[in-house]
Amino acid sequence: MKLPKYAEWNSSSMGHKRAFLSPLFVTLIIGLFLSLILFMGIMDLGRLDKTLVGFMESRGLDIITTVENVAQENLDYLRQALKKGVKDDDAIVPLSKKVFSPQEALVKSLVVMAREIDAEWRSGHLGEKDLEAIADRERLWFVAVLNGSGDVVFKSGEFLKEFPAGTNVDVIWNEATILDIFHKFGKLNEMGYITLRRKDGSGSVLIALNDEGLRSWWGPRIVINKAIEEVGWDQQGLDHLVVINRAGRVLGQAGNVQEQFKNIDAVALAVLEGKIKKSSRKITSGTSGLLEITVPVYLDEKIVGFARLGLNRTNSDKILKENRNRMIISMIFVMAIGLLSMFALYRSQKRYLLRVEEMGKRLQKAEKLSALGKLAAGVAHEIRNPLNAISMASQRVRREYAPDDTDKNKDFQYITGIISEEIKRLNRIVEEFVIFSRSRRLELKNHSVTYLLERIVGLIREEASLRKIDIKTDWKDDNSFIIPMDMDKLRQAFYNIFKNAMEAIPGKGTITISVEPNGKDMVGIKISDTGCGLTPGEIDHIFDPEYTTKEKGLGLGLSLAHEIIRGHGGEIHVESAVGSQTTFTVLLPVKKSEKEMVDG
Repeated sequence: MKLPKYAEWNSSSMGHKRAFLSPLFVTLIIGLFLSLILFMGIMDLGRLDKTLVGFMESRGLDIITTVENVAQENLDYLRQALKKGVKDDDAIVPLSKKVFSPQEALVKSLVVMAREIDAEWRSGHLGEKDLEAIADRERLWFVAVLNGSGDVVFKSGEFLKEFPAGTNVDVIWNEATILDIFHKFGKLNEMGYITLRRKDGSGSVLIALNDEGLRSWWGPRIVINKAIEEVGWDQQGLDHLVVINRAGRVLGQAGNVQEQFKNIDAVALAVLEGKIKKSSRKITSGTSGLLEITVPVYLDEKIVGFARLGLNRTNSDKILKENRNRMIISMIFVMAIGLLSMFALYRSQKRYLLRVEEMGKRLQKAEKLSALGKLAAGVAHEIRNPLNAISMASQRVRREYAPDDTDKNKDFQYITGIISEEIKRLNRIVEEFVIFSRSRRLELKNHSVTYLLERIVGLIREEASLRKIDIKTDWKDDNSFIIPMDMDKLRQAFYNIFKNAMEAIPGKGTITISVEPNGKDMVGIKISDTGCGLTPGEIDHIFDPEYTTKEKGLGLGLSLAHEIIRGHGGEIHVESAVGSQTTFTVLLPVKKSEKEMVDG
């Protein structure tokens, strides 16, 4: 009769891959979730950045619009002042302070210009061509330098190409003549002039400005500068403001205006040409981050130049940084949760797989034991009767047919002894099968563990003494460890363990048996020997049926003990190392209900 073949439990690499399948899936989900958070965070930061930039652009446009409105108002006042009063029904409109203020600023600017020309003249660096260049650059209609007698020393050009009738063209050009012509033709030509005389009377500078120069340069320059002053530059977050005309000249500026802000680049050209309404960009000026806004500047509904306004980004960058930090903290928090989840899942799954593997091993053992149990019944029935007959026959032959010759009788006795011993060995093997097949049926009653151990020790002490093995016990004698047990089967289990311990000691040695509580509901029995020890591979298979390290035996002793202890709801553990002692720890429940008294 042959045992059926069973598939062994396989813990190969595929099992490990399956073990990591769920953690990898969780990792993928967490990765996707983090990517989604990162993407949404970047999108939110982008939207927030656009919102902040839009807010700053609106603020910048409000400032520029205010400057335009104030400049336009000042320009209107300047024109009104230069008309010197307008007659309406023979009434003269008086000039208010607001109307006079732009004119005063214009006069101050022309006086500054006259003083600069006078300084150049005094230093000897001024000539006719220099004066012409100044007049052309500053859009002045006429500039003249006169000596102490009032005669013209240098002039920017011809005063008039055509003189009015009755004018003596051969007259000497002096201050009186020029001023007289100004008075006669100033209103006709829409001219205004100033004369700056030196305190010592050694000379004077005369500057005339017509309407064209006022509109193209002096008017926008005066009113825009004044508008910037009136709007004020103490507003929080403003770094610089500069207004540039089409010729690249500064009409007005305030704040920290660097040369790079005065360049007419492609963006400025597009703004001047009306192709774009506004443009903004982030720049760095020194250690500060700025948002630079470029917009057209209108006067009289015409583009007279472009404005560059720099707004400090400190507050907006701070808001972006705070939101970025919150996003990073959220990602770290989610990542930490994900890693903890993966770790918890891995540990849980690992414990689950270990339990599954243990259950698989137990199932495999149970299947083998079940097959051996079925085989035991047949073996016992088929072998016991022939063994009994052979045993009786060998005894009769040994008793009745012994030879008279001493030498032959000695050989006869030796051979028949071998036959008798082998019959006994076969009978023990059959007995093991019979006990094994019946081990799964338990009849549980309450008994003392120490009492059971004392009886087993009494049985093996003589054999241990013959092997020169000392048996030491350590437990209380008050029978406090009462457990439900099938005494016969549990005695057989402990006897097999003790016998295995004795056979593991090659010479002199010691077996120590101790009993102590293990938790509230368990009692622990430890059997330690000073034998040769076991390798990790032997420990893994020590309870497998048919596994043995001995030359004789089927290896059913420890497997039978393991099965009986499990039937009692207990556990058995082995700790050992090669060349060191081996310790068997048996854990048995102190209490057990009738429902748990199962039939294998």
